[in-house]
Amino acid sequence: MRKICVAELFSMKRVQSFQSVREEEVDLLIESVSGSATLANPIDLSKCSFSLTASIIFRIVFSKQFQGSELDNDKLQKLVFEAEAMLGSFCNSDFLPYVGKVIDWFTGFHTRLGSSFHELDSFFQRVIEDHLDSGPTKDDEEDIVDVLLRMEKDQTQNDAIQLTKDHIKAILKDIFIAGIDTPAINMIWAVAELARKPTAMKKAQNEIRSCVGKKGKLTENDVSKLTYLNMVIKETLRLHPPGVLLLPRETMSQIKIGDYDINPKTRIAVNVWAIGRDPDIWDNPKEFIPERFIDNPIDLKGQHFELLPFGGGRRICPGINMGMTVLELALANLLYFLTGNYQLG
Repeated sequence: MRKICVAELFSMKRVQSFQSVREEEVDLLIESVSGSATLANPIDLSKCSFSLTASIIFRIVFSKQFQGSELDNDKLQKLVFEAEAMLGSFCNSDFLPYVGKVIDWFTGFHTRLGSSFHELDSFFQRVIEDHLDSGPTKDDEEDIVDVLLRMEKDQTQNDAIQLTKDHIKAILKDIFIAGIDTPAINMIWAVAELARKPTAMKKAQNEIRSCVGKKGKLTENDVSKLTYLNMVIKETLRLHPPGVLLLPRETMSQIKIGDYDINPKTRIAVNVWAIGRDPDIWDNPKEFIPERFIDNPIDLKGQHFELLPFGGGRRICPGINMGMTVLELALANLLYFLTGNYQLG
């Protein structure tokens, strides 16, 4: 399944093919924010950022418009938050393979879990049926559902993994939850930290406005030139990683970490939140200081264990390219158009 995501769904080629979608939706976000600012209305950044990422995901995954869909903003946000809460809850079955199932049944965990995902499952089923009814799509017009259905159709009995409709819905669920929530929350934290530190806000905005010049608009092609913005994003993810813990790992052989001998098949939880605030690694770890990354080779791609917001190695988040592209473009445009004083609330 991971190979499917990396090779087909989130390759750089696939990510780049949706550039126009991202830029169009970011333009709509800025138009909405600018309209509120003109009328001196308060801006709910949480709602705006969530709506942006949901709109992008709906278009690239389902070829649907989010606004006016059967899942409105409040309903969708509730579904995503409920699903994330259940996924992050303690599950006895994960730690007590036999007795745990009985405990989870008595506590009602399985019932709540099923209820949280039932509505999403029904929505995905309707999307799949709509795509099947509409017939084949040209390669350059494919959305993520089209790609998955094509792969299911083209597979042979010799393939290592036989893709089914249930597999497709499971992949869609992962994309849906992580793809909508993670970039939105990262953007909110970045703006919040910059609002608390006006000097950093001014540096970021000056860099962006200098890059835009007389064009009046920032595109994805400009983002790679924004070195200070890149440092702002790194610092935001250091302090506020998408998850406190990475997905559990399991040792394949006997290993030693520090003074601890760890047996094979031991589950290990990596606390990336604690790593990002470790005073042995970072100076003034609780302070928001983007400049700490000047001439610092540490990146977000899992090659440096000091900063692992998306994990590393073979289990690194497969959607990192898509998520970072959305975050960089949206944050840069938002900062470009933000003016005046900022009040957190």
